Amino acid sequence: MDDIGICYRFDLSDETAEIFDIYLDGLTLEVVKSEDIEKPEWAKLEFKQCSHCPLTSNTHPYCPVAVNLSGVIGRLGNICSHDELDLEVTTKERKFLAHTTAQRAISSMLGLLIATSGCPYTNFLKPMARFHLPLASDEDTIFRAVGMYLQAQYFLRKDGKEEDLSLKGLTKIYENLHQLNNMIAERIRYSALKDAPVNALILLDLFTSLMPFVIEDHLDEIRFLYEPYFSQS
Repeated sequence: MDDIGICYRFDLSDETAEIFDIYLDGLTLEVVKSEDIEKPEWAKLEFKQCSHCPLTSNTHPYCPVAVNLSGVIGRLGNICSHDELDLEVTTKERKFLAHTTAQRAISSMLGLLIATSGCPYTNFLKPMARFHLPLASDEDTIFRAVGMYLQAQYFLRKDGKEEDLSLKGLTKIYENLHQLNNMIAERIRYSALKDAPVNALILLDLFTSLMPFVIEDHLDEIRFLYEPYFSQS
């Protein structure tokens, strides 16, 4: 399968631009990395390693999430959270344009890079990364995450495996992501000069931490969208 290209362009207030050409392997949906990519000390697996991490330094000397983010932090680590910028995201199918804050723009790209890192806890997000939606709202993410998970259950059932329509598994996925985000934030605090990257991750994690409660208490708020299915004769 062909690689999937996604370009993030940040036009900064000082009239400079930072451009990130991200390529995902069409089969694995992981970021295609150069073999000589620089790996900083703070990307080593054992540096502020997640307490629930299933990896060992013998097989994975570097944290896959940290490696994916290292290039971003190095180039955007001196930007303040509320600096305004123009964001342009280009995919094969469409182009997104927005004037927004640095933390929101960076948060969108971090979400993509985390999902495609190869971390065992983020691999579940690869379907959403394949159909990446920049600057997704909370409502967008709820709809996409639940839809993604239920599609997975459909395929599990087709394979004769037990499906989970209660969404308990999705809750667990987001609980693990919340733990991961907390430790990745610690890595970023160590490396970034200013606050935009770490606040971008905190912004991303706000929804991650709320997802279990959204599933349990608020999913019914969008039930009305499906009324035509209930009114079928």
